[in-house]
Amino acid sequence: MSSPPTLDGLLPDPRLRDESDRVLRAALVVEIALVLLLSLGRSAVYAVVNFVAALTQGPLSEQRAVMNRSLAPDRPWLDLVYQLLSVVFAVVPIALAAYLLVLRGGSLHLWWSRRHLGLDTGRGAVLAAAVGSVGLVFYLATYAAGLNLAVVAQDLDDVWWRYPVLVLAALENAAVEELILLGFVLLRLEQLGMRSRTAVVVVAVLRGAYHLYQGVGGFVGNLVMGLLFGWLFLRWRRVAPFVVAHTLLDVGAFVGYAVLAPHVSWLPG
Repeated sequence: MSSPPTLDGLLPDPRLRDESDRVLRAALVVEIALVLLLSLGRSAVYAVVNFVAALTQGPLSEQRAVMNRSLAPDRPWLDLVYQLLSVVFAVVPIALAAYLLVLRGGSLHLWWSRRHLGLDTGRGAVLAAAVGSVGLVFYLATYAAGLNLAVVAQDLDDVWWRYPVLVLAALENAAVEELILLGFVLLRLEQLGMRSRTAVVVVAVLRGAYHLYQGVGGFVGNLVMGLLFGWLFLRWRRVAPFVVAHTLLDVGAFVGYAVLAPHVSWLPG
């Protein structure tokens, strides 16, 4: 049985191969743009606009950045429906990114693997503990210095589904950010010929940009976290540890704020 034709056999003329490479590179750029404009890139644009609006409104520390707000105040069942719909539609870009990877012969093994589940979970837990403790101190310091808005991590009504929805929101954030940034954009940038370290910097800047609505501290803190996550990803070549770490960080932030905010005075907002 004859072997299937190779690309060289299909395109014997070097000029045709060059043209095919240009088409492929253009397609990869379009894929990155579409996935980002449907998800984190769009968030980055709004975050920049919100930051400019905050700067022109007054001192940053006198303003609030509200996350996980009620979408139908005083109508808990309708609010729950809105919250669940928000989560469902937010993760659609993940499906698009996965489809595009598999379509071009890629594998989702870097995203998740049962064989690495224990190791990925352990790494993620350790990473969350280290980043979370430093991150909280950094946030309080930048807020005290007037470089950050008061981040209200949750503003849901006190209803029975509040904590499950906050955990679900944390998982959504983690999956969207890590699977798209590390599991898709970073890989595509490498395929385009960008040096891995340069790609890590680009992705980290994007991570900081869509947190700019929180202020300068939100941008810098997430930029540094993005550099750390990117560097570790180049070593581990696994996305799951960062999904685990990010989920734990956001659960701590969202649920912790809901529990502590009414009872402590040192937490801004």
